Amino acid sequence: MHKHFPLTVVVLGASAFGLGCGKTPTPAAAAESSLATSAAPPQPTPSADPLVVSGPLVVEHQVDVAAQRDGIVARIQVEPGARVNAGDQMALLDDRQIAADTEAARARTRSIEADLKNWEAEAKVMEADYERAQKLWDAHVIPEEQLQHAKYKAESEQWDIVRVRELLTNAQQTERSLTLELEKTRIRAPFEGLVARRYVREGQQVAKGDRLFWVTAEAPLRLRFTLPERFLGRLKKGQELPLTSPDVPDENHTAKVIELSPVVDPSSGTIEVLLELAGSRGQLRPGMTASVHLDNPR
Repeated sequence: MHKHFPLTVVVLGASAFGLGCGKTPTPAAAAESSLATSAAPPQPTPSADPLVVSGPLVVEHQVDVAAQRDGIVARIQVEPGARVNAGDQMALLDDRQIAADTEAARARTRSIEADLKNWEAEAKVMEADYERAQKLWDAHVIPEEQLQHAKYKAESEQWDIVRVRELLTNAQQTERSLTLELEKTRIRAPFEGLVARRYVREGQQVAKGDRLFWVTAEAPLRLRFTLPERFLGRLKKGQELPLTSPDVPDENHTAKVIELSPVVDPSSGTIEVLLELAGSRGQLRPGMTASVHLDNPR
């Protein structure tokens, strides 16, 4: 037993040495491993699933009607929910002072118009006197000085007519300016639509630029959104797309492409698309969320 013990130890040591050497990779294997690690991952391909874009339905005509001059709201004539036509009066500002000034300007215009007619009649008299003086001069009845006096008097009347005509123009423009200011006290609907909000009450003092009403059209409904640049050339004007809204899930609509950006926005890499609802709008209203399904280009 004592003779075989050293041999056993040597065999075990050699086995241990062999296992340790098996863990060290060769240079070729290390190079292959490094190449496999540095290989680029596969590029993702566009999904074949439809692309869904959503946004609020809008209308082109939708504005806050603001006061065009300072004043006190004398009367409110429409309430939210009322439908108005273009030019319908919705409210009235206190117009007593501006109305009095406008009437005074109209009276001044009428006065200058009458004065102008008087000067024109006087000019005809002076012209007749000059013609008579010319005949008397030709007959050697009056001296030349009297003829020149009649001539210059007739010319003076013509210049007076020019002066009064300019006064009349000034008066007419002043009257027109005051008439426009008077019209600003009548708050009118800018287009046919629906009164969505009222911001003021009777007796309230408002300043120029203050919001008075929010008026919105009800149609045509539109949807504006952006798409990735890969859709450039995939959509055409007049193309129809299906449109739905989660607010009215039972209705299916069709929208037509009416505007399409011809270039790509370099800052976002997108193109802008504008759709307009085709056919009846059903229960759809401005402000509702709508969705459009688009085939994703491969």
